[in-house]
Amino acid sequence: MRICTWNINSVRLRLPLVLKLLDEYRPDVLCLQETKVVDDSFPTAEFRDRGYVHIQIHGMKSYNGVAIISRLPLEGGDVKHWCEKQDCRHVLATLPGGIEVHNLYVPAGGDVPDPAVNDKFAHKLRFLDEMRDWFPANRSKDKPMVLVGDLNIAPLEHDVWSHKQLLDVVSHTPVEVEKLTALQDSLSWVDAVRRFVPANQKLYTWWSYRAADWEASDRGRRLDHIWVTPPLAGSLTGYQVLREARGWEPKPSDHVPVMVDLAV
Repeated sequence: MRICTWNINSVRLRLPLVLKLLDEYRPDVLCLQETKVVDDSFPTAEFRDRGYVHIQIHGMKSYNGVAIISRLPLEGGDVKHWCEKQDCRHVLATLPGGIEVHNLYVPAGGDVPDPAVNDKFAHKLRFLDEMRDWFPANRSKDKPMVLVGDLNIAPLEHDVWSHKQLLDVVSHTPVEVEKLTALQDSLSWVDAVRRFVPANQKLYTWWSYRAADWEASDRGRRLDHIWVTPPLAGSLTGYQVLREARGWEPKPSDHVPVMVDLAV
């Protein structure tokens, strides 16, 4: 089973890139974030034409939105709201074998890493705290689960281009890393990609639009993640981070697809 996550930054605007991914890499399950479209306008026909007939969507106009698109049957589709907001950041469903998939889009948090003056950053921290508490209260680490998405935090030193220079930049601040680690520890989640790429090696999934030449400057961050619970850790057989997709035309996303393969 191949599971892929991608912050697509508008599924309708970048539909040709999504279809290219499906045609060339054939993931069994594709989880998208920032779909930026209401459910009734989601381009389901194009996915179904390619055999991805099982779709769970949770969208809103021009903002946020998540979707699970699958060639495999999906059961128990549901959505979860956080921080008393109806902002379409979490959709979940169950795959064959009882594997539950959670697709999440964590708030970015704005630019100022101070919750006292930045409501967006305060929202992000509260969002992480709620997830940390909800998962162990409602799920067991013995349940086979996959958590994917744009978590908007690069937790490790080599998940960013410069650890020292980004310590006070939102997405790599100590408080964010602490809260993401607490979430990971809450169910003993395993960082699937870092099972294959040692923590002392640089690894990015996002490059800013602000860079004149993103590839030459290579100032990336690893914001997109795939985690699995312990029952699935031994089933991981491979990964891919499609760095080349940052240059796909037309109009690439600033994020790239991340995939893992599971022998299940």
